[in-house]
Amino acid sequence: MFKYTRHSLKKIEQILEEIGYSIRYERGNFQSGYCIVENNKIAVVNKFFDIEARINCLLEIMSTIEIDKNVLSEKSAEFYKKINKSLSADQEFAETEKAE
Repeated sequence: MFKYTRHSLKKIEQILEEIGYSIRYERGNFQSGYCIVENNKIAVVNKFFDIEARINCLLEIMSTIEIDKNVLSEKSAEFYKKINKSLSADQEFAETEKAE
């Protein structure tokens, strides 16, 4: 199971950094709590968000970009696989609940 902790946030930030993204926590009026600076691989997340909201923003960013698992370190690749497995299970549960 995936836990929303500061340690998990650091691991997600590491994955994004390994694929060339820079993550900045800034103040701003973002519609979804974050923005991607085009062609610069910079993700800007609202600095007033708590850890859970920051993680959710970064996970949403990760779902919109292509991640080459070959450039990830072994630990990052393992954590990325764990995240995807957990998110897939959550999505299936939500779809089942919606169908009922």
